[in-house]
Amino acid sequence: MSTDTNAAPGTTEADMAAIAALTQKVIAAWAYNDAESFANLFVEEGTMILPGMFAKGRDAIHSYLAESFAGQYKGTQVTGRPLDLRLLGADSGILLTEGGVLPAGHTEVPDEQSIRASWVVVRRDGEWRLAAYQNSHARLQLPAPGGAA
Repeated sequence: MSTDTNAAPGTTEADMAAIAALTQKVIAAWAYNDAESFANLFVEEGTMILPGMFAKGRDAIHSYLAESFAGQYKGTQVTGRPLDLRLLGADSGILLTEGGVLPAGHTEVPDEQSIRASWVVVRRDGEWRLAAYQNSHARLQLPAPGGAA
């Protein structure tokens, strides 16, 4: 993982580790289908964007996940690893990750479930939290500009 700490005076290695650990907290919350723990990783007004979905605020994120864990995501796991971490200041940064959803019984993420994600992180009350999360397909190829549709 590459990091850039030049723009973040006062940020410690412990801060960097705490930001990167957000990925493990998401994995753990998902493993237990714990919509509340997952939503609590966000600041109160945080946003989450997934393909075809937008949720603003912890309550909306919690509702979406609670419903999804009972339905389409039941029995699934997620995986992810940090690709890059850039600090924007002592209390904010951007974490980029790669991972995806593991369907029940799978040990590797299928291409159609592979994602890359952007995590906007902020420090609030001494804890690193998500202000915004968005992911997109990692393997989907868009047509070349000017190419035939």
